[in-house]
Amino acid sequence: MTALGDNVRIDSARLWDSLMEMAKIGPGVAGGNNRQTLTDSDAEGRALFKGWCDAAGLSMGVDTMGNMFATRAGTDPKALPVYIGSHLDTQPTGGKYDGVLGVLAGLEVVRTMNDLGIRTKHPVVVTNWTNEEGARFAPAMLASGVFAGIHTEDYAKARTDLDGKVFGAELERIGWVGDEKVGARQMHAMFEYHIEQGPILEAEGKDIGVVTHGQGLWWLEITLTGKEAHTGSTPMSMRVNASLGLGRILERVQQIAMAHQPNAVGGVGQIKVSPNSRNVLPGKVVFTVDIRSPEQAKLDTMRGEVERAAHAVAAELGLGCEIEAVGHFDPVTFDPALVKRVRGTAERLGLSQMDIISGAGHDACWINRVAPTVMIMCPCVGGLSHNEAEEISPEWAAAGADVLFHAVVETAEVVG
Repeated sequence: MTALGDNVRIDSARLWDSLMEMAKIGPGVAGGNNRQTLTDSDAEGRALFKGWCDAAGLSMGVDTMGNMFATRAGTDPKALPVYIGSHLDTQPTGGKYDGVLGVLAGLEVVRTMNDLGIRTKHPVVVTNWTNEEGARFAPAMLASGVFAGIHTEDYAKARTDLDGKVFGAELERIGWVGDEKVGARQMHAMFEYHIEQGPILEAEGKDIGVVTHGQGLWWLEITLTGKEAHTGSTPMSMRVNASLGLGRILERVQQIAMAHQPNAVGGVGQIKVSPNSRNVLPGKVVFTVDIRSPEQAKLDTMRGEVERAAHAVAAELGLGCEIEAVGHFDPVTFDPALVKRVRGTAERLGLSQMDIISGAGHDACWINRVAPTVMIMCPCVGGLSHNEAEEISPEWAAAGADVLFHAVVETAEVVG
């Protein structure tokens, strides 16, 4: 194997330009992006990515869940590929970097390999995973979950958005149903590069987060059923108020998360009230409780406490209460050998680094079940993400991409 000099770097200006070009597709209203999965904007972003991959000499494969795999061939046809993956879909009010940085930094890795004429034993594959965000179709990391055998393809394709549109039909509509069987590909390793989505790296003044673990998660969709009634003429003592139940459960979620500190979080980000009229007490409220922890026992205990609290509040107020788990993954431990490689690479390149636990779910959390996997993180300003004001610097983006490049090339094994 031929070693690369530590002075080798990716083209940081080209990476940044790619990020800015992708950000023009599905613009938000406040400087970010609204490129939700399986929308026309998602299709346009996929087409731009494919065009760049074609120009870099990569061969594109697409599976029946719409996952995109752009392959740079290796010298050994029997060697399993090294994958670099993240996602191009965004939140409704998303930033320009969440997920996108990982895909386009992967593209920059192979562009730099092309520039330098680097050959590797193992192929290198840049991946765009479908519906990582879960904003439109729950659960999150849906297509990587099918790939890893967590969900069936039938389950995934039957998922509906809030307007009743079906995942499978929308994937067909935008023209990105491939012919590969989902999960048929084998991996030598997978790397995911991502913004931290938290404030720790910036606060600590570190260039690189070496992700050792990922938090586990439960998404609990709670449906409270009361009685629609006029807000002005219905006596307080005669109300069956679903929104009051929502308020009390929100407070209990906060209390439960605080009672399990440290390493536990909980909150509610999505609420749908029906009929959502100013002067009608809602007859139905649907909302999703998001609880997370890197500790399995704590995560499962919190789930039980949230469910008991919801049923108790509903019983007290005379409400119907249904709870469905619409998203879940256990805490993750990433591959120790790849973690060591990323840590050592950052040190060799003279970049400050620290071990970190990912607070958010990522496709790597599922792929970790079927292949050695690791994540690399860069800081983001104020830890802000899932917000159009999400921001990173070109220098931060380049530092993590340099670590990604060297770690990937070393794993793929340079040949002379």
